[in-house]
Amino acid sequence: MDKCIACGECTKKCPGKTPDEFNEGLDKRKAIYVPYPQAVPLKYVIDPSRCLKLTKDKCGACEKICPTGAINYDDKEEIITLNVGSVIMAAGFKPFDPSKLDNYHYSKFPNVVTSIEFERILSAGGPTFGHIECYPDKSEPKKVAWLQCVGSRDNNKCDNPYCSSVCCMYAVKEAMMSKDHISGEFEASIFLMDMRTYGKDFEKYYERAKDEGVRFVRSRIHTITEDENHKLDCIYVTEDGKNVQETFDMIVLSVGMETPDDLARAVKDMGIELNSNNFVATSSFSPVETSRKGIFVCGALQEPKDIPMAVMEASAAACDAGTSLSVSRGTLTHTREYPAESDVINQDPKVGVFVCNCGTNIGGIVDVPSVAAYAKTLPNVAYVEENLFTCSQDTQDKMKKVIAENNLNRIVIAACTPRTHEALFQETLRDSGLNKYLIEMANIRNQCSWVHSKEPKLATEKSKDLVRIAVAKAALMRPLSQPSVNVVQKGLVIGGGVTGITAALGLAKQGFFTTLVEKNDVLGGNALHLNHTWNGESVAQNVKALVQEVEDHPLIEVFTNTIVSSTSGFIGNFKTVIATGSKEQVINHGAVIVATGAKESKPDEYLYGEDERVLTHLELDRAIAKDNAFVKNTDTAVFIQCVGSRQPERLYCSKVCCTHSVKSALKFKELNPDMKVYVIYRDIRTYGQREELYRQARDKGVIFIRYSYENKPIVQKQDDCISVKVKDHVLGMDLDISTDLLILASAIVPEDNRTLARMFKLSLNDDNFFMEAHAKLKPVDCATDGVFLCGLAHAPKPIDESISQAMAAATRAVTLLAKKKMNMDGTIAWVDQEKCSSCGVCVSICPFSAPSFTTEGRYEGKAEINPVLCKGCGLCVASCRSGAIHLKGFDTHQIFAQIFALDEIESGDAGQTDDKNETGKEDEKNAATAAV
Repeated sequence: MDKCIACGECTKKCPGKTPDEFNEGLDKRKAIYVPYPQAVPLKYVIDPSRCLKLTKDKCGACEKICPTGAINYDDKEEIITLNVGSVIMAAGFKPFDPSKLDNYHYSKFPNVVTSIEFERILSAGGPTFGHIECYPDKSEPKKVAWLQCVGSRDNNKCDNPYCSSVCCMYAVKEAMMSKDHISGEFEASIFLMDMRTYGKDFEKYYERAKDEGVRFVRSRIHTITEDENHKLDCIYVTEDGKNVQETFDMIVLSVGMETPDDLARAVKDMGIELNSNNFVATSSFSPVETSRKGIFVCGALQEPKDIPMAVMEASAAACDAGTSLSVSRGTLTHTREYPAESDVINQDPKVGVFVCNCGTNIGGIVDVPSVAAYAKTLPNVAYVEENLFTCSQDTQDKMKKVIAENNLNRIVIAACTPRTHEALFQETLRDSGLNKYLIEMANIRNQCSWVHSKEPKLATEKSKDLVRIAVAKAALMRPLSQPSVNVVQKGLVIGGGVTGITAALGLAKQGFFTTLVEKNDVLGGNALHLNHTWNGESVAQNVKALVQEVEDHPLIEVFTNTIVSSTSGFIGNFKTVIATGSKEQVINHGAVIVATGAKESKPDEYLYGEDERVLTHLELDRAIAKDNAFVKNTDTAVFIQCVGSRQPERLYCSKVCCTHSVKSALKFKELNPDMKVYVIYRDIRTYGQREELYRQARDKGVIFIRYSYENKPIVQKQDDCISVKVKDHVLGMDLDISTDLLILASAIVPEDNRTLARMFKLSLNDDNFFMEAHAKLKPVDCATDGVFLCGLAHAPKPIDESISQAMAAATRAVTLLAKKKMNMDGTIAWVDQEKCSSCGVCVSICPFSAPSFTTEGRYEGKAEINPVLCKGCGLCVASCRSGAIHLKGFDTHQIFAQIFALDEIESGDAGQTDDKNETGKEDEKNAATAAV
């Protein structure tokens, strides 16, 4: 495997194919294959069950054709013993196999596919190269149905009583993507029980899907039949009790997650406890810690979860593992060595252009071959290549080889946003012996294929324009140096709830002094008002232990009744002023973790504040903790869900409410089995293993009644009770429930985060929660370097997820604090002090305090830029009246070169023009082009 360079010559000559395991027509894979285009490591593997050499001692073509001698038919598995201090299990899951269910005929009907297979169909690297095709004529489907909860929420046929958490959201995503992939009329239908779009901004995407025509049907299709044309006939019952027969071209089964049997056995053999669902057993306050000391778990092996949560948990597991290994940090590390940097200043520009298809993200709209062909005609371009995925490891390796072979000294990447991938390509340049700043990215995904998805010709022409201006700028780019700065190896955690406490302990246990600031007089936050976690753990006991631990830790300094009043500095070197009453104190620190939490909203409906029998969730928990005797004297209780959530002014799900209501309903039944308990809901979102609570509640006699936002319950006060009127969707009639107690599942709303956001230059979303840098790649990083995010300040979430995110934030902060020095960005401003007029505009306008006046020497009184403080925003450059300030990497002549490359003033476009004016423009253009 080490010799494999992923050239693909072996698979071209391979005659064998792997078995048709699931679905006729989808299998295009040879016996020797690479798992998928972006696999890491990108190496070809052989399926021994289909290889003709291994099964029949014939062929051997791949061995003959391989240029590096990587093929070894005698290769055997090898057992390697490693001595380690901690183990992290991230072994993943397997998708449920729907062939176990005979009613869907998955193994028989070729147009019934799983959601995983449909993902591959949508992929440009999949069996149909991103084209959705029906069997047998390869026609585009006009009607596709998604069937939810196949292999989940079903203890009768598949033995998986839990919810797989991700299926609702990926079905909506697949339906939306299908509308982009299919030309002409297309109808997407999703058949569901509950729509569980509970994550950050998920509800907005759900509403957008409805607005764009995706049909959501609350019903379960029991049986599928196939006609002679391979169309799929389905019969289902609507909410009003009518039988409907409908025909679809394709059906997608939204399959759930489960732990593979062999993996479950291996985990048990390691002495690690599994729960009844075959997931690794953990607790809410130790969400990645297994029953065996020193072994930690993350991802779907712990419980079904989506990518952002899995990434957060991976960092959380690293935090726990790092705690025990902190004393040996750095003892086995090696400094990465780069080749000597080539001196390109006096070389003529030789630009290499790499144009990415990004699967079908770009290639499905933009004519990428046409863009690549056009790039070859541009001045100073010495090499052009089209890639399926330019960010994949094989392309990076090839790029290094191409740079060396063609002596390229500037690179243009026409792909996606530099926000997520520029650092990757910069690293490739360093590996190639080039300065990392000799690269320019043309964002033809976000700015072309996405915004012009319905106008492919326009998207293609615009892509050519962006490539042209990128090449024009690249030709004028110069190597930049990076200033270095010492790192203050201390942390600041803002917020002293469970999340903030956990983050502070995560830093301190790894050896870093931490300041914990809490605005209230006690630590604990919202958890002080909760009784139990969803799986029955005492919140009060665990919070008390956490508070005691943080107060006793020698590396943690706690400030209560304290706020952050101001901050300055930058990553690795922050100076933050905290205020306790009238007393202020300056804290020097290298990283910040924001854990400011959120709060329970106070409803303005359903008689809240008018009748003492109407409570919120937190008020109910406090009442039960104080004295639960009132429950035993209550005949009827009603819960109303989504009070303040999932409505136009607050279009998000508060995530914890359904579980809390169901858990509370079970508590009522435990204390008073004869009590009548009703839960009036829109969707029950007891995701993951919380589904078991929902099942228990139904078994105990809790009655669930669904309502719509357009037809909310009506609550009225009566003499001896409260009247709740709601229409039952099953009975089709209005119900009038007289209740003694009404509990409102009120929304979780953010604190006023605007002041803190301004201080640390952080972004807020439309709901005023803090924004992460990237939902999947950097789920706990903020856009401001050195600032990290966790808990309710990020979005509504339960305690276990808040703790995982806090540990993840601590890990990300440790990766910074563990360095004694760090390099800053080279894209910074500088002042030509000969031209500076000392007006002071730059000093007054910079949000980072980078410019100042020189205090001595020849240029006393002239502006100068602190390269460490400068963030390269360009505000001072744009404001300088004398043109004395320049931005490295974005200098005036480079910007003019881009403007002129647009050819905005073409013959005839501007009407009649003054000859003198035209001559002046030509002089400017020539001057800009010559300025290197």
